Amino acid sequence: MSLVPPSSAIGFKEWSFVCDSLVQGVQTMVLRKGGIHEGRGGFEWKHQAFFLFPTWFHTQGEKLRWVPENAQRAFPPEEERTSVDIDGFATLEHVWKVTDWAKMEALAPLHIWNEDVVKERFVYDDESCLHIALVRAWKLPQRWSFPYSKSYGGCRSWVNLPEEGLALLANATPALKDATWDETAGRLQSLLD
Repeated sequence: MSLVPPSSAIGFKEWSFVCDSLVQGVQTMVLRKGGIHEGRGGFEWKHQAFFLFPTWFHTQGEKLRWVPENAQRAFPPEEERTSVDIDGFATLEHVWKVTDWAKMEALAPLHIWNEDVVKERFVYDDESCLHIALVRAWKLPQRWSFPYSKSYGGCRSWVNLPEEGLALLANATPALKDATWDETAGRLQSLLD
């Protein structure tokens, strides 16, 4: 499968270790409730293709069942951050809005979050639900580093990135081989369709 680059460089903000798990082929889904700046309608998957923009907070590893080998890399607090390092890209393949907690429990073997984190997000507000996205991750041929901008900050999901990153997509490689991807995507679809 080949990657068709988008017309603009959009970043999807997600925990650094989740970005790593996608690029390393450990998981193929993203769970999303939405940030406080998402607007009245809540979170929406506004883009079909996006760079995986890593975010960090110090207790991230405690909330996950899997932590990557490079977990020791240092992330300063957002107000002290001077650069962004991106290793991956993803394409949105399918989205479900899950309102049944039993389905969320059935998904546990397919993701890295601890159950208490998933439940906290699921019951966060009046509507108990999560948006589950099946994504296909791609590893960039090299780490893309660029200066951090204050426009990347805050509790929002989508950020505009420098356009030069699009050139890296020509040599990006899938995180999972086609057969493995198809099998994993099929498992997720069988649980949620």
